[in-house]
Amino acid sequence: MPTETHKPVSRAKLGMFALAAGAGLVFAVVTGIRAREDSDAKLKEWTDDQAIPTVAVISPDAKALSSTLDVPGRLEAYYRAPIFARVSGYLKSWSADIGAPVKAGQVIAEIEAPDLDQQLLQARADLTSAQASAALSEATLNRRKTLIASNFVSMQEIDERTADLNNKKAAVKSGQANVERLEALAGYKKITAPFDGVVTARDTDVGALINAGGGGTPMFVISDIKKLRVYVNVPQNYVPAVKIGAKATISVPEYPTRGFEATVEASAQSVDVASGTTRMLLGLDNSKSELMPGGYASVKLNLQRDSKPLYIPASAVLFDQNGLRVATVDADNKVKFRSVTIARDLGRNIELGSGLTVGDRVIVAPPDGLADGDPVRIAGPKKDAKPEKLSAAQDGKG
Repeated sequence: MPTETHKPVSRAKLGMFALAAGAGLVFAVVTGIRAREDSDAKLKEWTDDQAIPTVAVISPDAKALSSTLDVPGRLEAYYRAPIFARVSGYLKSWSADIGAPVKAGQVIAEIEAPDLDQQLLQARADLTSAQASAALSEATLNRRKTLIASNFVSMQEIDERTADLNNKKAAVKSGQANVERLEALAGYKKITAPFDGVVTARDTDVGALINAGGGGTPMFVISDIKKLRVYVNVPQNYVPAVKIGAKATISVPEYPTRGFEATVEASAQSVDVASGTTRMLLGLDNSKSELMPGGYASVKLNLQRDSKPLYIPASAVLFDQNGLRVATVDADNKVKFRSVTIARDLGRNIELGSGLTVGDRVIVAPPDGLADGDPVRIAGPKKDAKPEKLSAAQDGKG
């Protein structure tokens, strides 16, 4: 049986095969290295790209969120008179209790003052005695003057009698003044109302010992409640926006669904050092006697501003060792911090006092570690995104 024989492979073919295999190996190595380099470059580019934070920005809103300022207030009677006694004694009677309406000049109580009555009787007796002495001195002087022509009396005696008459007349005037003073005091035994109003306090009763003077607790308090005063303390930065004559709405706990209109009538024109506020007075009509003096009230003041304030979200404000700041984005999409001042904190939004303009781009929620000059990427608006609006509660918050 014949056997197959193979021809030996030539060295040239072996060399070409080895060369092709080596070239393929080199190509595979070079391709792998380039692929890895490309992958590393893409990874570095992606990493650098991810290192740039993406932020959402918003421009300060110049629309006035609230044209009012809510502050607490206290109602007081427009006229209020604590009534004290001018004479000492015992209360004989009273005729007006708390809540009773009174008219000007109406007698509301009477004091029994026996000591004063006796002093008045004594003063009148002293006046009568002084008048009698003066009359006698005048008669004696007139008689002496008739004897001058006969040289029966000297001019010295006439002068002495004249001086004595003048002294007696002066004593009469003094006695008359004392009687009038005591009569005036006696008139104060009757306690009268100084003006039309209501008795809002009574702290005395029949038989009580009354001491003259203005110390201690008043016997009565008379208040005119047809018109009320409302005192409020306005923060210093809002004082220029509260004009004399401006309107305000008053709400009180006893009428939760009602509002009462008041008018700004006066300003203290000074700032209290302790609170940083200015005291202002409002006038409130109370002709129906629905409101009570001394009560608490919530006052909504209408503000009149020369320019519209700027508002930004509260999340945009940073507070650190550099103070209050806001992160903005410049034209090159780089971070720039601005120092700001706050006029009012409205909860979710902040009313700025200074530091920004309408055209600034403010970062809504600055990420941690952000520094001046850092590049940022501006997030594009979402399709369903809607501008944030303040709630009605925040719109009326002062």
